[in-house]
Amino acid sequence: MASDITADILIIGTGVAGAIAGAKLAQKGLKVAFLETGKRIDRFEAVETFWKAKIKVPESAYPNDETAPHPVSHRINDYYQQMGPETFKSTYIKLVGGTTWHWLGTTLRNVPADFKLKSLYGHAVDWPIDYDTLEPFYLAAEQEIGVAGDSSEDLGSPRSGDFPMPMIPMTYLDKQFVKSLEGSKYKVSATPQGRNSMFHADRPECCGNASCIPICPIQAKYDATVHVRQAEEAGAVVHDQTTATRLNLGEDGKIASVDFRRADGSTGTASGKVIVVAAHAIESPRLLLNSAQEGAKNGIANGSDQVGRNLMDHPTKLSWAMAPEPVWPYRGPLSTSGIENLRDGEFRKDRAAFRIEIGNDGHGWPTGAPISTAARHAQDGLRGEELDAAIKDETSRHIRLASLVEQSPNAENRVTLDPDKTDANGMPLPRIHFDYDDYTRAGLDAAQEAHDEVFAALGATQINHSPDIQGAGHVIGTLRMGMDAKTSVVDPDLRSFEHSNLFLLGSGAFPTSATANPSLTIAALSLRAVDVIAETAKEG
Repeated sequence: MASDITADILIIGTGVAGAIAGAKLAQKGLKVAFLETGKRIDRFEAVETFWKAKIKVPESAYPNDETAPHPVSHRINDYYQQMGPETFKSTYIKLVGGTTWHWLGTTLRNVPADFKLKSLYGHAVDWPIDYDTLEPFYLAAEQEIGVAGDSSEDLGSPRSGDFPMPMIPMTYLDKQFVKSLEGSKYKVSATPQGRNSMFHADRPECCGNASCIPICPIQAKYDATVHVRQAEEAGAVVHDQTTATRLNLGEDGKIASVDFRRADGSTGTASGKVIVVAAHAIESPRLLLNSAQEGAKNGIANGSDQVGRNLMDHPTKLSWAMAPEPVWPYRGPLSTSGIENLRDGEFRKDRAAFRIEIGNDGHGWPTGAPISTAARHAQDGLRGEELDAAIKDETSRHIRLASLVEQSPNAENRVTLDPDKTDANGMPLPRIHFDYDDYTRAGLDAAQEAHDEVFAALGATQINHSPDIQGAGHVIGTLRMGMDAKTSVVDPDLRSFEHSNLFLLGSGAFPTSATANPSLTIAALSLRAVDVIAETAKEG
């Protein structure tokens, strides 16, 4: 029909995985087309939407359209059909540019041992590639994203080159942690970040708007629209508000076409020599499972019954306290430093590792301060200069830690299709079964003990630990990468074992979660897959 879409490479999703791969493939002269459920948005309109939002959560700057629905932090069960025993709390958005619109910007590498958890510590599984294989692609991903970092510190991940920009400076708050923890086992380091510390790639340097989540008003922080634009400049075409609803299998075992539905209700079919699904670790398995048909009775790429399994996050221990002296939070990026030297060791035989993020956002995450602080003092009867002084004294001493804990892969933690509820596109909503094992819970307990020790070194008081396990906003697993088609979904090149022209990009391919925020590893794996995808397209 007239609405059909054809390309050499058809990419589903315009987040960091799809956009980076699409830009590089288009620059090779291949015809690239994207299908994106969400719409294009205007940055300044999104900023204003955030300012006006009464409830300020990571998704509050963005549309949640009927035909592009996504989970929302404060109404998590509206979209996810949770089956327990724990609640999966991490979210994503559907827009051109994907969830990088509201990511924090942290661009840590995995450490080498993360790829050999089974071999070294007898736990979980090994990755089918090692750190040395991925290292040059990590370096390339840092260049593509534009990472600011301290090239003199490898943070346990050996480097073959420098960051493209010097590090974002530590805040005054960070430096108080450095001073108080000097000589202890807790080493504070500047965090590599996908935001400009200087004018770079036609984007300005960070000026400290402090709204990295949910939106950088000036695009100092990288988002995937950078690579969407590069792809379009090289000839790629983006079909926004166009939802892929089903992959159709050909007689040769390849993906022959993709059914789609537009926001206006019209439908059509798209095809490509290669199909790349890069729709994140919940929407990608959702699409594959919704494509059950003759020759793929359990869904596309699911002969192993592994599609949707091993869903992971970085379960987070959140703690907050009062510093004895002002440390002046609520300025600059939401986090500029962390404690990274706890991410590996013999302890991983018994419990999960973690990294500690030091927050510049005071008590904003756990309590909604400083607004909640002002309201409380006003309710206590303070007014005028007395109220101002009380707010200044208290908020100037707010400190916050969050430990991101590696989560064990568990085949029962999974995404399936809800049999009763569908969205406006006719696709079943995702049903989620989620829990934490003893190994992960032991890591959370160790993180709380570490927080207590760090706070003690600072002389902090009024120490609080959230009784709830937080989500980190990291959706990992569900499309495991491996060497064995019986136990994995994709091979080390991210190619489906069952369909030679199907590639599945993104954090869904991670066999384990490790402790690093996943975006840089997503980008590195996507860059590594580009040449194989291009060669597959040329072979027809």
